[in-house]
Amino acid sequence: MTDTPDTPEGGSPAPATPAAAPRVTQRILAQYIRDLSFENVLARKGVTGEVAPEIAVQVSLDARKRGGDNQYEVTTKLNATSKTKASGEVLFVLELEYVGVFQIEGVPEAQLHPYLLIECPRITFPFLRRIVSDLTRDGGFPPLNLEIIDFVSLYRNDLARRAQAQQPPAAAPKLDA
Repeated sequence: MTDTPDTPEGGSPAPATPAAAPRVTQRILAQYIRDLSFENVLARKGVTGEVAPEIAVQVSLDARKRGGDNQYEVTTKLNATSKTKASGEVLFVLELEYVGVFQIEGVPEAQLHPYLLIECPRITFPFLRRIVSDLTRDGGFPPLNLEIIDFVSLYRNDLARRAQAQQPPAAAPKLDA
């Protein structure tokens, strides 16, 4: 008995292979700064005493479809505020909106939202990080080197926050008079 590619030894047909998943392709069409603000409060007002900074960073993401076929715009909004630990006086405030324009094909519709808000910001983050570092250094402070952002956790936290906001408030207990 001669084996064929479709018939393994023993004569039974080979199991069917699952349909090939669509190939995901992604191209970065553009990256740019939509909005940028850096305010050096320390230089303007002056701060007395020890200047031990405490930095708070907030990140939010937004994505929208553009006019072209399979084109999406993903915006990373970053706010960083540095204050003195002792008195809470503001040293600097940085606000940045960094946009990546992507052409994405082959991602199933159900997976597109997480793909846009996780994978796309991962690609643009190193560029945003360099801008923040250069801007704080050029603004008269030590460079602010942002830690790597876990975009999966950020996405999950945003989903949980939205789900909680959509829940109706609990009914207030009735008081008998």
